[in-house]
Amino acid sequence: MKKVNLVKYITCSLIVSSTLYANQNVTLDEVMVSANKVEESISDVPQSITVITNEELEEKGIKKVFDVVKEVPNMNIRGNTGMGTNLSFRGLNSSMFTNNNPVVIYVDGVPYYDRYDFDPSLVNVEQIEILRGPQGTLYGKDAIGAVINIITKTPENEWRGAIGAEYGNYNYMRTTLNASGALIKDKLFAGINGSFKSDDGWITNHHEGMNKNANKKQDRKTSGFFLYKASDEFLTKLTLTDNYKKNYFIDGFGSDPSLDINSLKRKTAENVNFDVPTFEKTKVKSQAINLSYEVEKFKIDSTTTHKKFDLDGQYDTDNQANNTNDGLKQFNYTNTDTWTQEIKLTSKNQDIKWISGVYFDKEKREQGPYGAEQLYMGAIYVGDAYSTSNSKTQAIFGQTMIPLGEKFELTLGARYQKIKKEIDAIAKSSWGGVSNSDINYNDEKTWSSFLPKVAISYKVNDNLKTFASITKGYMPGGFNYYPSNSSSEDNTFEPQESINYEIGMKYLGENYSINASIFRMNIEDIHVYKQLSGSTIFQTSNAKKAHSQGIEVDGRYYLTNNIELSGAVGFIQAKYDDYDNGTKKFDGNKIEYTPNYTASLGIAYIQEKGLYGRLDIYSRGETTFIDGANSDRMIEANGGITSNIKVGYKVGDWDIYSYITNITNEDYVNSYMSKSGGSWVGFNEPRRFGVGAIYKF
Repeated sequence: MKKVNLVKYITCSLIVSSTLYANQNVTLDEVMVSANKVEESISDVPQSITVITNEELEEKGIKKVFDVVKEVPNMNIRGNTGMGTNLSFRGLNSSMFTNNNPVVIYVDGVPYYDRYDFDPSLVNVEQIEILRGPQGTLYGKDAIGAVINIITKTPENEWRGAIGAEYGNYNYMRTTLNASGALIKDKLFAGINGSFKSDDGWITNHHEGMNKNANKKQDRKTSGFFLYKASDEFLTKLTLTDNYKKNYFIDGFGSDPSLDINSLKRKTAENVNFDVPTFEKTKVKSQAINLSYEVEKFKIDSTTTHKKFDLDGQYDTDNQANNTNDGLKQFNYTNTDTWTQEIKLTSKNQDIKWISGVYFDKEKREQGPYGAEQLYMGAIYVGDAYSTSNSKTQAIFGQTMIPLGEKFELTLGARYQKIKKEIDAIAKSSWGGVSNSDINYNDEKTWSSFLPKVAISYKVNDNLKTFASITKGYMPGGFNYYPSNSSSEDNTFEPQESINYEIGMKYLGENYSINASIFRMNIEDIHVYKQLSGSTIFQTSNAKKAHSQGIEVDGRYYLTNNIELSGAVGFIQAKYDDYDNGTKKFDGNKIEYTPNYTASLGIAYIQEKGLYGRLDIYSRGETTFIDGANSDRMIEANGGITSNIKVGYKVGDWDIYSYITNITNEDYVNSYMSKSGGSWVGFNEPRRFGVGAIYKF
């Protein structure tokens, strides 16, 4: 694959993202955000923030979190390789045995952090705020990298909504529904939204007796709410969500680990042979109650959530057929039950702004069967583990924003939390039909942490503001769900901690804006996923020290009243400083799964009515993977450039459009994992095209 020329993308640092209206002078307005859990101008928040409005979601065809991530500098999602959604940001990766991503999604206060439950509905969204850098002070234990804060639309007395439908190649079909309004004027409101999607996929399985649509997908997301305003001061909102997803196979194929990673092409993966039905099926049911009471000087909010999450996963051991591994499979069946409670007190109409609160959560996780069948030294080895784990969190947090004269504002924040985890696990195995002794593992551990934040902003003039911040990030430790022995030391991994230093500037002019930041993150006890030497067991452990540093730039610029430019760029260097996995030292090596740069560039012609169109280009640099089949060597996959186009026509209440994604059908490896005997290779999506229509009422 041809390597990407980085120089071409340095110019991608200007963004325009605003609805333009003909025959008006273009003026950029301040964007209001709730990053600090109080509504304020984005220029007043001393941290890097990417904001995507409802209009931008529609213009760019953003339908899922994967599309959101492409808009954020230095953020990357690995493709579907049978291990959920794995996200990396600024050198921070998913923690495999806490199942947490380093970025937490919140939808009106409901958290999504599990890598198997990381794609909430975007149908009823008013605005998405991506808060870059550690957010543990206000958002909790897992937000070591960033927070994607999704804010839904507020209902009005008049019923409003939209119905949409799309059809594309590979028999892709998607329908959406969104409606809300008053049942009792000014008192009781209700809303419902849903999306329904199916796709035959782009891979054909030629093995006899197997479904030929190898990587087909099914997805249903439904949600409804009731909002009751008892008075102007007090309101209650109940939200119910029911999501279902079933993804088959992987977006790639099983390959020979001796092949050069950059010789692997997506075309090869279009025709495969595997003999074991492979799928991940997830069911999510959640309920959330939000209570809010406000008076002149303060506001009290309570958010209670309950979520039940079920995963049924089955995988072909080598993703191939007609060999000695035929009929062998891997499996993962997991159920979780989670409760959370947050109560916060927020200032109103005061010169010194502040937030304080308490947070609790409780999670029960039952996993099993969890393991694999594989050929080992001429006989079939079967490993299977069952575990029950419980987690409890208690936290108190606070943050204040203090004006220092007319130019400076000081932000001080902290969170103290206590996390208790316990596990009861048993690992069973047999080799050649002969059972081995069971491994019983019972453990309990408590971690306490203090997460401070200090930031200061300086108003240079009415247009330009600068900021600097120091923030501590934290991801909890835990236990390996598949114990290798009964030792606590061998099956426990410690919390991952980081200190993030960042300086930046935000400029808002009459018709353009630009934001830039430089960051440095020192990471300790970074969570790493590895295969035990001479074993079929994978586990999470800690690398002692690592660091990442880089630059991120985005902005806005109106070229004319009807033409907008869009783009963002991020460069990063992320390396291990002290990491010995027991067989090899990785000091000085790049942290895996982190592209050395990401960039986006877009141009759009926008009108309130009539013809409109948009072209977006996305690029990512080389990405490092660990090659477990070849002595844990580091290998680099080339980056790639993809482009999307959308053209539509708005008439009356209708929006009719067509689109093409990955116009040039560019292909590159975006996920890779290998072990002795085989590798799992994932690719980006091929060219897709389709038509759609939206009716708004």
